[in-house]
Amino acid sequence: MTQHTTPQSDALPTTVRDFLSAHVVRDADASWSCLTEDAVIVDQGEAFRGPEQVYAFLRDAGSEFEYTTEQIGAHRIDDTHCVAVLRLEGSFPGGVAELDYRFTLRDDRIAGLVVANHEG
Repeated sequence: MTQHTTPQSDALPTTVRDFLSAHVVRDADASWSCLTEDAVIVDQGEAFRGPEQVYAFLRDAGSEFEYTTEQIGAHRIDDTHCVAVLRLEGSFPGGVAELDYRFTLRDDRIAGLVVANHEG
């Protein structure tokens, strides 16, 4: 069974909390609604640009695995940058991963997201 926690950290803006809540349950439409039209997502070094690539990432990322997601940290860097730390456990290689989701905001929407190994 796949379980996910709902991010509730006050350190994160509402848009980021909404995005994470939708993303961890693979609701691509709800995730998409939190992004700017020109948003760029970089996941483990691979960039997704343009509406088709970004939406495909939101729809398909991690879909080949079963895993649980737990938000284990969050902090705001400044008015336009924040980081959420997610811990994933599941059937992917290695079985456990802690990832930083680094957000860049513009006009209360997500203009950029970089997903990378946690810099603990």
